[in-house]
Amino acid sequence: MTGIYKLTGSLQHYVWGGHDYLPELLHIKKEPNQYYAEWWLGAHSSSPSTIEVEEKQLSLIDFIRQHPEVLGSQSRALFGDELPYLLKILDVKKPLSIQLHPTKKQAEIGFAEENSKGIDLKDAKRTYKDNNHKPEMMIALSDFWLLHGFKTKEKIIETLKNRPTLTALLSKLETQDMHGFYADIMQASQTELANWLLPIIESNKIAYEKGELSLENPDYWVLYAMEAMEISPEKLDSGLICFYLFNIVHTKMGEGIYQDAGIPHAYLRGQNIELMACSDNVIRGGLTPKHVDIPALLEVIDCREVVPEIIPPAPQENGAFTYSTPAKDFALENVRYDAGIKVESKAENAAIIFVMQGTLKISQKNTALFLKQGESAFICADTQYRIEGIEQGYCVLSKLP
Repeated sequence: MTGIYKLTGSLQHYVWGGHDYLPELLHIKKEPNQYYAEWWLGAHSSSPSTIEVEEKQLSLIDFIRQHPEVLGSQSRALFGDELPYLLKILDVKKPLSIQLHPTKKQAEIGFAEENSKGIDLKDAKRTYKDNNHKPEMMIALSDFWLLHGFKTKEKIIETLKNRPTLTALLSKLETQDMHGFYADIMQASQTELANWLLPIIESNKIAYEKGELSLENPDYWVLYAMEAMEISPEKLDSGLICFYLFNIVHTKMGEGIYQDAGIPHAYLRGQNIELMACSDNVIRGGLTPKHVDIPALLEVIDCREVVPEIIPPAPQENGAFTYSTPAKDFALENVRYDAGIKVESKAENAAIIFVMQGTLKISQKNTALFLKQGESAFICADTQYRIEGIEQGYCVLSKLP
């Protein structure tokens, strides 16, 4: 079975999301006081997209179950009869939780253990929602700020030395490896957190309110997180210390970054495209009202020193460009077009196309779909197709490498 089918994603209304970006991108009506955090395009069991087949709406999961050949022989050999990736558009208004994702083996063990304990998949204290790993990449759609991995030990020491109340942590760092050091911090008492953080918060309060703190300064993000997440000085979050330990990364529009299993990270502000293995396994370590599982976090976390590697932006000229990552579950292709520009391609395995800007026509044999900004389609494996620009813009395609 080959072909191209209109696809509709699903919204996620997490409280860290914004109110305007996704409704404007998707051309949907805004509900008052509603959060619009993520737009999912894929076949994850918790929120699958719907596909239009013969003028009827069908869950993408059911469509694939009925026609597994649409995935492609390579995809099925590697990942079975499930779509291996999930494409998202995010609007990060407030910081997300400090989090990381397990390896495939860790996910299989954790998922089985929670199943054996009878923990419902929708239980707020459930850590493993499925048995898959979740490597992920993101491409910024605006100036985007995030935390990504531990800084080098040298930089952590420099950061701590410059803040008198954090010098107490230096002796810990000198006598412990990074894992033990981080474990102690994440399990610190409120008294310890207050001693470390409250003087910093108080001394920077006026500068923060006047907009005088640089966004590269971790003190800025501590005060920003407290304000945005309504964290009380009487109940501090140990995740605030991570602003002094992790890399603060600024990606400009079009640039990206790849997050492998075990690498701690947190999105802080901006909009992005996110593509990942089809999983919803998130192990949280602070800055969230959701379930924080420190023992699970400490089992999975990768404490190696990380120097962030920024993925360069796609070229501005017409044509297709695939971002480079080590992922085997997914790849992201950017296709730019002016009106009248045609790009020919073949989907060796299933692909999802999403129009970020402008309008295009995608055609295959006797089938053609006109897609405008915010619309998407599912492309079956072994489908030869053509993208033709109608109005200047660009689209992205999620697929296998």
